Amino acid sequence: MLKELWIEIIENLPPTVKTDLIRAASEAADVILISDSQPQPLKIHGKTLAGPFENADIRTINLQKVEDIPTAPRDNLAARVVVTGGEDETKAEYAARLGVRYIILKCIDWKTIPLENLIAKLRRKSKKIMEVDNIEEARLALETLQLGADGIVYKPRTREEITQIVEVVRRSPVKITLSEAEIVNTKPLGVGARACIDTCDLLNPREGLLVGSQSSGLFLVESETFENPHVEPRPFRVNAGSVASYTLVSPDRTKYLSELRCGDEVMVVNFKGNTRIVNICRVKIEWRPMIMITAKCEGRNMNVILQNAETIRLLTPEGSVSVSEVKPGMKVLVRSESGGRHFGTLVEEESVIER
Repeated sequence: MLKELWIEIIENLPPTVKTDLIRAASEAADVILISDSQPQPLKIHGKTLAGPFENADIRTINLQKVEDIPTAPRDNLAARVVVTGGEDETKAEYAARLGVRYIILKCIDWKTIPLENLIAKLRRKSKKIMEVDNIEEARLALETLQLGADGIVYKPRTREEITQIVEVVRRSPVKITLSEAEIVNTKPLGVGARACIDTCDLLNPREGLLVGSQSSGLFLVESETFENPHVEPRPFRVNAGSVASYTLVSPDRTKYLSELRCGDEVMVVNFKGNTRIVNICRVKIEWRPMIMITAKCEGRNMNVILQNAETIRLLTPEGSVSVSEVKPGMKVLVRSESGGRHFGTLVEEESVIER
């Protein structure tokens, strides 16, 4: 589900700054929130306006007591609730039961616990829009209880702040297009430095990291979730192979495994191409025997160098297969793209040969 970005225009800004922010918000925000009760006439084509004024697309009210909620209509109403304790949570829940479409929450002291409570209580009722003051609060609001708030309200003072908050909100899960590649051959190699990426999360079966020797051809390497009689599963880990390999860290950016550090973000991908961002707990580099696997997709070869061990598995259309059992003719899941990369960023027009 895409998260909503509400940009609130602060009342006491200089007129020129306010005009510039409204122009920037009209390009980036889902809703522009005007605090003035009697703003100057403002119309932005195709943009939803919210505020306490009569002709607002979404009418806002400051909910201090339940009697403040108008009897009707409530489907275009947003109740602003300042949360300082349990009584305020109760007011928000009551407004949701009455059919108020949006609940805008401002948590004064405790931020996480009230939001967790209201996410659980208001789920499938009103939309929960959280007021945030900075980027970190925005991330917290959007990720709490995995579901997160339905959106955020942010009060920028510069265009640059709008750009930064958009980057956080628009990072809602995206889908990666995966293709089937046919195994051409495998070649055992000598000892090399390989990297295990230990994340701060628990990964699922048929979920892992996209890794490859060429940025244009990445293999989906499964997390260590496959049960076997010799080693306990480590569902936080992907044994990602050679430290020189590329891995996808966002929809449009790769890094070398050797560049990754504790606290960095990587993009986890499942067999359907669904993605999520997780943080790295540690990168564990050790020297192990390696194997090179070559596959063909869309008429061209691509390869990946992984540790030569039974626990390392590649995702296939039907499940997964150990690198020790990979044979020519088998199908595996890959991400294939054209173009080259400049410092990890895709440049589609650039011709790059990696072999």
